[in-house]
Amino acid sequence: MLKIRDLNVHYGGIHALKGINIDVPENKIVTLIGANGAGKSTTLRSTIGLVKSSSGKIIYNDKDITNRKTKDIVSDGLVMVPEGRRVFPNLTVEENLILGAYIRKDKNAVKKDMKWVYELFPRLKERIWQKAGTMSGGEQQMLAVGRALMTKPKLLMMDEPSLGLAPLIVKEIFEIISEIHKEGVTILLIEQNAKAALEVAHYGYVLETGSIVLEGKGMELLNNDEVQKAYLGE
Repeated sequence: MLKIRDLNVHYGGIHALKGINIDVPENKIVTLIGANGAGKSTTLRSTIGLVKSSSGKIIYNDKDITNRKTKDIVSDGLVMVPEGRRVFPNLTVEENLILGAYIRKDKNAVKKDMKWVYELFPRLKERIWQKAGTMSGGEQQMLAVGRALMTKPKLLMMDEPSLGLAPLIVKEIFEIISEIHKEGVTILLIEQNAKAALEVAHYGYVLETGSIVLEGKGMELLNNDEVQKAYLGE
């Protein structure tokens, strides 16, 4: 579904991504783990067109989307939940969700998806008229994911969904990621919480200073000695 081939990205004099190759097959959860500054967010941002690549190709559903405009990429069903939530603080929960569906014309399907988001996140339903800026970090993360789902994604990219959240909320977020996947959404997950990410992922990549250094099935990487020492503190 998504193929990243020999992707290079430079920020000024910094070589942020060094010829990486990633495959995200349809109906799978793929995770990209690594330390801060490894290039994880740059990978997502270049895929969605927010950062220009220096060379390489990004193929989505057999179409070359390298350096295409972000709005066109989103219209094709490739959607990102950004790091740090980025909800609209002065708008209500419902208004944030409606904005997620701004490119859609299928009003009946939008209503159906709104109902689904409220089923996934009962807490959001309880807070329909609450302004997003007054919500907790966990609730804002749920809203950010819900807003992305309102875009009707075929492939959902998530950038550090568990960052800064309490362990109980992290568990809830990962359960919801599994639920979203069961509904037929393909997921590319960027995470520092390597254990939680690898437990839920079918396949994983380890990124270090802009290069893929390891890849394999989620459980294989979870049991890999190098991964355990570097990312799981074992």
